[in-house]
Amino acid sequence: MNIPEIFGIDVFNDEVMRARLPEDVYKSLKKTINEGKHIDFEVAQVVANAMKDWAIEKGATHYTHWFQPMTGITAEKHDSFISPTVNGGVIMEFSGKELIKGESDASSFPSGGLRATFEARGYTAWDPTSFAFIKDGSLCVPTAFCAYGGQALDKKTPLLRSMEAVNKQALRILKLFGKEDIKRVTPTVGPEQEYFLIDKNLFDSRKDLLLTGRTLFGLKPSKGQELDDHYYGAIRPRVSEYMKDLDNELWKLGVYAKTKHNEVAPAQHELAPIFTTTNIAADHNQITMEVMKKVAERHGLVCLLHEKPFAGVNGSGKHNNWSLSTNTGVNLFEPGSTPYENAQFMLFFSAVIKAVDEYQDLLRVSVASAGNDHRLGANEAPPAIISMFIGDELEEIIDAIDRGNAYRAKSKKVMKLGVDAMPDIPMDTTDRNRTSPFAFTGNKFEFRMLGSAFSISDSNTVLNTIVAEELKQFADQLEKADDFNGALNKLVAKTIKDHKRIIFNGNNYAEDWVIEAEKRGLKNYKSSDEAIPHFKDEKNIALFESHAVMTRAEIESRTEIMLESYVKTINIEALTMVDMAKKEIYPAVNEYLLTLGNVIKTKRDVCPDFDNSQEVSLFKKLSDINNKILETAKFIEILLNGTAKINIKAELATYYRKEVFNAMTKLRALTDEAEGIVGKEYWPMPDYTDLLFSV
Repeated sequence: MNIPEIFGIDVFNDEVMRARLPEDVYKSLKKTINEGKHIDFEVAQVVANAMKDWAIEKGATHYTHWFQPMTGITAEKHDSFISPTVNGGVIMEFSGKELIKGESDASSFPSGGLRATFEARGYTAWDPTSFAFIKDGSLCVPTAFCAYGGQALDKKTPLLRSMEAVNKQALRILKLFGKEDIKRVTPTVGPEQEYFLIDKNLFDSRKDLLLTGRTLFGLKPSKGQELDDHYYGAIRPRVSEYMKDLDNELWKLGVYAKTKHNEVAPAQHELAPIFTTTNIAADHNQITMEVMKKVAERHGLVCLLHEKPFAGVNGSGKHNNWSLSTNTGVNLFEPGSTPYENAQFMLFFSAVIKAVDEYQDLLRVSVASAGNDHRLGANEAPPAIISMFIGDELEEIIDAIDRGNAYRAKSKKVMKLGVDAMPDIPMDTTDRNRTSPFAFTGNKFEFRMLGSAFSISDSNTVLNTIVAEELKQFADQLEKADDFNGALNKLVAKTIKDHKRIIFNGNNYAEDWVIEAEKRGLKNYKSSDEAIPHFKDEKNIALFESHAVMTRAEIESRTEIMLESYVKTINIEALTMVDMAKKEIYPAVNEYLLTLGNVIKTKRDVCPDFDNSQEVSLFKKLSDINNKILETAKFIEILLNGTAKINIKAELATYYRKEVFNAMTKLRALTDEAEGIVGKEYWPMPDYTDLLFSV
C-alpha cells in the first residue's frame, strides 16, 4: 500500500482545490481559510460546481451539510445532485447557495429552551476552513448549525467564535513584541482517543451494552489489569487487522491517524492523531469515532466509547493536547532562542496559569457527563479538582519569580528572558505527570479530563475563550505602558503570585491533595450535577458575551441540555437495570435455586445422615439475595415515579444522583454477589471474562 497515494483521496483538500479551481478563485478561498475573510458568493458558486464534479467522479450521488448538534454526535440530511429538466430527464447540479447555506428541521434537536418544539426551521452554514469529504456515497460539507433567530444549536459555532477570540487577543500581544509578520494565531489540538473492542455476538447478548453502552451489572474477573501485561503489549491478530483497516479508512478521509497501541485494561486500545487546527481536529475526531464503530462491525467487533464500560477496570478518556500556533509556524508555547521570544513565552504561559485558576469551574463543566463521573477521581483519570502540572524546574522558576529571587538553571539549555528581575528558564527537562488534569508537556498543554465519547469542541471552546480573556487583560495593560519590559516583568510576577495556587506537581490521586486543594481554595465539583449549573454563573456569561462566543441565552440553553442529558442517561440506565433484574437475573437465580434445592432434597432422600448444612446455608443466602434484588428493582421504580414532582432541572439531576443512582449501586452489588454464586451456565448474559478476553 502506498500511503501518500491514498491519504486524503476522499477529501476535497488543498491539492484538489488547487487543481480544479481557477487561480483567482483558489486564492480567494485560501484567503478565507487562512485569514477568516468573508467568502464571495461568486467564489462559492465556482467552488460548489468543482466540488460536485469531483464528488460525482468519486461515485457520490448525494450531498449533505454535516453538522454537530448538541447531541454530541454528528448529523446529516442527504439530498441528491439531481435536478429535473424540461424533457423529463435530470441533470446533476450543486449551487453556491446550496453549498453556503442549508435548511434542516431543528425541532427534534436539543435546544435547551432556545426555541419551541413547533419552531422547526434551522440553518446550516458552510465552514470553508474544514475540508469537504466523501462518506458512504455522499459529499459531506462541514457546517455550523443555528436556529431561525441565529442562535447556535451546535458545538462548532461557539468553537469557531472562540478561535477568532483567541486569535484577536493573541495578535495584540504579539504586536507588542514587534511581530508584525504574524497575521493569524490558531489553536491546535491533538486528541488521543481511547476505546474498547469486544466481540459483537457477546455485545448483542447484553441489553445493558445495547441500550447504555456500559455494563450495568458484572463481577470483576479473576484477572484484570493487575499484571500490566496488556499495556503496550503485542497487538492480537484480530485487533491488528481492525487497526490496519481503521487506519486505511481514516487516511482516505484525511485524518492524521498516527499512533496505535494497547491501553491499560484488557480489550482497551488507543489511537492518537497528529496535531491540526482545532476545528479540523474536532471534525476529524467525530469522523474517527464514527469510523471506529463502522470498521469494528466489519470485523465482527463492537467499539465501545463509553467512559466506563466495565466496572473495576480502567475507563476510557480522551487527552486534549492544546497549543497556539502562528501562521508563520511558531508554537507560542515553545521556548525560543532570543530574549524577547522567551519573555513572550512566559507571558503566554502566565496567561494560561491565570485562565485555568480563574475558570476552574468552566473546565470542569466542559467535561461533565453522567458517564465521565464514573471515571474522574477513580485513580485511573484525573480527579474532579482542576490543577496544573508544570514540572519541577518551571515550578522552581515560578517560585523564584514570586519571591523576586534569581534562579540558577540546572540544565545547560536555558532561555533568556531579557529582564534582569526574571531568571533564566530551562527548556522542558522534566517528567510527565499522568495524574494531573491539566499538564504542560514541553510545548503544549494536555487536558486529560475529557471522556472517550466526548466531542472535543466544548473543552476547546472554553480553553480558547478563557485564554483570550487573560490575553485581553494583559494587552490592555501593556499597551498603555511607557516601559514595556518593566511592565511585562511586573505583570508576570503579579500573575504568578496571584494564581500559583493552581500549580501542583504531586500525586493528584492522593487523599492529602484533596485536603490541600481545599486549603488553597480550589473548587471540587465531584459530580456533574454539582458542576453544570455553574456554567451560567454571571462571571461566565460575561466572559462568553464579551468575546462574542456565546450569548446568555445560548449558555442557559446549554446548561439545560447538559442537565437534561445527565438525567436522561441515568433514567435510561435505571430502567434498563430494572428490566434486566426482573426479567433476566431474578428468573435465572431462581432456576439455579431450583437445581440447588433438588440437589439438597436428593441427598436427603438418598443419605439422610449426610451433612448438607453448607448447601442449605448457600440456598438461604442466595434466596435472600434474590429477594433483595426484586425488592431493590421495585424500589428504583418507585424512585423513578417520584421524579415527576420535580420541575427544576438542577434539583432533578441531584435527585437522580443521590436517590436513583445510589439505589442502582445497591442493585448492582446484589446482582454481582449473586453472579459469584450462580453457576455460569445459569447466568443469563456473558460475564466480564467473556467480554474482556474473547477477542
